[in-house]
Amino acid sequence: MNLEQILLAMTAAGCGALGWFGRELYQAVNKLKDEVQKLEVKIGTDYVRYDRLQDALKPIAQTLDEIKQALQHKADK
Repeated sequence: MNLEQILLAMTAAGCGALGWFGRELYQAVNKLKDEVQKLEVKIGTDYVRYDRLQDALKPIAQTLDEIKQALQHKADK
């Protein structure tokens, strides 16, 4: 083997390694895309939206305000 053949073999091995690494990165990105999509669907269905939560907490906040007002008007004996 002469020097040119050795350099070509090293270049081929390097390109092969870069190709393998690129394919691994591509597969990882696709897997992350799928996981993000599944997470977006799960967030949209499993969790309460902020505006619905605020509507559900309004009666509790009103009751707390009434308690606060009653305690402010309380006269100690």
